[in-house]
Amino acid sequence: MPSNKAVNGDGIACSIKKWRAKQQAEGVSDLMTNDEPTSEEPAKGKPLRRRQRYRGTHPRNFNEKYKELSPSPDPETIAKLIGAGKTPAGQHRPILVTETMEFLAPQPGERGADVTFGHGGHSERLLTGLQPGGQLLALDVDALQLPLTEERLRGLGFGTETLIVRRCNFAGLAGMLPQVGWCEGVDFVLADLGLSSMQIDNPARGFSYKYDGPLDMRMNPKRGLSARDWLKRCPFDKLVRVLIDGGDEPRAEQLAAVLVEFCAREPINTTGQLRLAIESALPNDITDAERRSTLARVFQAIRIAVNDEFSALDTFLRRLPDCLLPGGKVAILSFHSGEDRRVKHHFRSGFRSGVYREIAPDVIRPTGQEIKANSRSASAKMRWAIRS
Repeated sequence: MPSNKAVNGDGIACSIKKWRAKQQAEGVSDLMTNDEPTSEEPAKGKPLRRRQRYRGTHPRNFNEKYKELSPSPDPETIAKLIGAGKTPAGQHRPILVTETMEFLAPQPGERGADVTFGHGGHSERLLTGLQPGGQLLALDVDALQLPLTEERLRGLGFGTETLIVRRCNFAGLAGMLPQVGWCEGVDFVLADLGLSSMQIDNPARGFSYKYDGPLDMRMNPKRGLSARDWLKRCPFDKLVRVLIDGGDEPRAEQLAAVLVEFCAREPINTTGQLRLAIESALPNDITDAERRSTLARVFQAIRIAVNDEFSALDTFLRRLPDCLLPGGKVAILSFHSGEDRRVKHHFRSGFRSGVYREIAPDVIRPTGQEIKANSRSASAKMRWAIRS
């Protein structure tokens, strides 16, 4: 195992103790307990609290933002946040909506599939274009978010004959179509890969280094290993490969060495502890921007590995042509170079072999105006193809 000059064994243990002492001094717990209801799953028989108590004049923590998390969010608060280029808590702002709709151009009576349902922003626009007589199959693996989004769109008037919702990973589209009676395929498919803002911003999901919470990172919290358990079992060589493939991380070996040593001493239970372990491996003279970029890359790489996202994408792409009717369209939004490379290779290979009659000549990116209004759109890339 390579040496690491930035940290020593005693320093790791000392850093954990200091971090815990700081958390206790600030009155912040390591983990959300199962005794407290989360925003997605309120305790049965207990009324939702209308007003969260918090220090200061503005809420800072996710669960304090009651005006945003309410089933009927405060319109003035939502408008103010969006106007400032921010995403309200518990919501998601769809990306490249105009470009996606212009290409897919849903028509009345068509059948389509949104295989990454999320908060339903794209689906809402697609459903509007499909009426009258059209249908949309919406898939998502997130067992917590799926019922919330379905309820929201049902409330907008999209009934079960128009909107068909199933809990399923996007890789399972080919198997799901026969189950809903669409054996011949669909007129279009939309896949918006990566995380939604609801997952990123909720500390209980454990996706972000910016908020302290349980180190989970599972798209479906009811299935598979959490990031905590995955990291505890991951050997050095595999972790190096994960950091390179999933994060393009230049310090992969150094970081993997520290994380393996950290886990050998005691489990990394929270996102705060993972952040501390990563930062302990970095040089003292690193800039804040470099530190944040490293944190983001490592968290992203671990999330991709925990959810086996590359394998799911490979399966989805391999079976995608069979899901499209002749002339059917597919648009895929990606946020990571590894995802985009896979999509680009699949489309180009399919075009050369005659599977697709046309593909996007160049990658489509958000406009400067969209990035200014929603900074989370900056890394998005869209590619499309049309079935022969």
